[in-house]
Amino acid sequence: MPLLNAITTPYAEAFLQVVSADGSADAVIQEVRDVLTLWHESADLRESMASPVLEVSAKKAALIKLFEGQVSPALLNLLKLLADRQRIGFLDAVLERVLDLYREQNQIALATVTSAAALSEEQKQRLTEKVKAVAGTDKVEIDTTIDPSLIGGFVLKVGSRVIDASLSGQVRRLGLALAKVS
Repeated sequence: MPLLNAITTPYAEAFLQVVSADGSADAVIQEVRDVLTLWHESADLRESMASPVLEVSAKKAALIKLFEGQVSPALLNLLKLLADRQRIGFLDAVLERVLDLYREQNQIALATVTSAAALSEEQKQRLTEKVKAVAGTDKVEIDTTIDPSLIGGFVLKVGSRVIDASLSGQVRRLGLALAKVS
């Protein structure tokens, strides 16, 4: 990952400087998340941008057609710059790095919650309060995913801390305890 960070960090830092200078960072960060979601959901977009057959000008034209008026000029300029420099294949890594740096700058803790089923709003709220206590900050961002193999409960990751409150984790721990007794 260090090589990838060496490629992505300069773009991410420069982009954050631009949007922080004009005061649009908070709004643009949501756009970054939206573009990242689209990038992950659209195999056609990823494949076309990675294609060596498409000229840089065609990639830029496609990006303009897709995103002009949908995202801020600063984000559109970042997309076009990545296309110009033939780094558009790293778009997801650059945008993830933007989000990482934004969280660092604003002291926002990232928590990843993997649950067996979708969480209700009340559960999300209670979990947010727990994450704030674990992270030691009032600013938290929670990324949720669903993994039915957990059977029940959830796994919470905040930084290097992992709290496994899943049924499959309890079964695994019970099995290890039984193996030690035998």
